[in-house]
Amino acid sequence: MRASGREWITVQTLPFFSILTAMTVSVDWYFDFVSPYSYICLHRLGGLNVSYKPVLFAGLLNHFGQKGPAEITAKRVFTYRFVLWQAKALGIPLRFPHAHPFNPIALLRLALACDCRLDSITRIFRFVWRDGRLPDLPIEWAELADELGVCNADARTADPEIKQALRDETDAAIKRGVFGVPTLAVGDELFWGVDATDMALDYMHAGGRYRDPEYARVQQLPAAAAREGVRAPTKRS
Repeated sequence: MRASGREWITVQTLPFFSILTAMTVSVDWYFDFVSPYSYICLHRLGGLNVSYKPVLFAGLLNHFGQKGPAEITAKRVFTYRFVLWQAKALGIPLRFPHAHPFNPIALLRLALACDCRLDSITRIFRFVWRDGRLPDLPIEWAELADELGVCNADARTADPEIKQALRDETDAAIKRGVFGVPTLAVGDELFWGVDATDMALDYMHAGGRYRDPEYARVQQLPAAAAREGVRAPTKRS
């Protein structure tokens, strides 16, 4: 049986977080190692009691009929540059790997094989986004597995139980309405993207509610127009 994945995080945070360092908040954090924003967001989770949820970002995109930012040429270039700018602004070391996007399934399964411990998740993120490495070469994969203390990593990540665990985490995220990574889930509220982290903290600081009734009003706004040919999300039971 896998561990709960709840660990204390002590990382460098932005000044806003110092207001809430005394708070103990339990949230779910959905991430994929393919996402540089997930790597940046990991540095901003200080003071939160987090349950780590590895999900396959491509599975979310397929379900909701979306393209990833790296699948739109102009958006890809901007996204990569913005990621670099944001990391530098926050003082977070970041180096893109030699190819992106890449297949993150082996890394996601490896995190599950490590019971989604914070130290293991952090090491995998740093392997990709701090050191700019990928597990596409046997020597790279073997070195990462050795650092994580995973014996026979190929067999472990091919274990049907681990494979099913990743599918289950992704399906559960979709059922909850998670459409992208990183996402912080606080009760029924979802906060998508590293730039929504402050909003999530403000929501938690308010006791899990929005103080302004305008938030409730905009939730009920009708759509006055819709684009033709937009594929509806896949229906799930």
